[in-house]
Amino acid sequence: MLVHDFKGIVPSDVEELQKMPGVGRKTANVIASVVYEKPALAVDTHVFRVAARLGLTTNAKTPLATEKQLMKYIPEEKVAIAHHWLILHGRYVCVARNPKCEICPLTQWCKYFEKMKKV
Repeated sequence: MLVHDFKGIVPSDVEELQKMPGVGRKTANVIASVVYEKPALAVDTHVFRVAARLGLTTNAKTPLATEKQLMKYIPEEKVAIAHHWLILHGRYVCVARNPKCEICPLTQWCKYFEKMKKV
């Protein structure tokens, strides 16, 4: 398909990328962001979890809903780096099973920490 439909050139458009077999929205956003330096936000499990815990998203049930909510508030020029900040924070501090709130510099703004503190 890449050769036949796109003449061997990886498209930069997220919608066009998703037409290729095996390319979902997350992969398309990664390609658009990393390869073409477009303001695209790939939502993986880390971004999804951290955004919800911090309260950056509200009732986002899907990665697409998370992406749309985050894109409303993250300045275009910060999208690519914000994506990496969220991933790294989720990978090393705000981990899935036992978040390391005791070392987290974001607890004063974190909805999850606020809720857990009251329990």
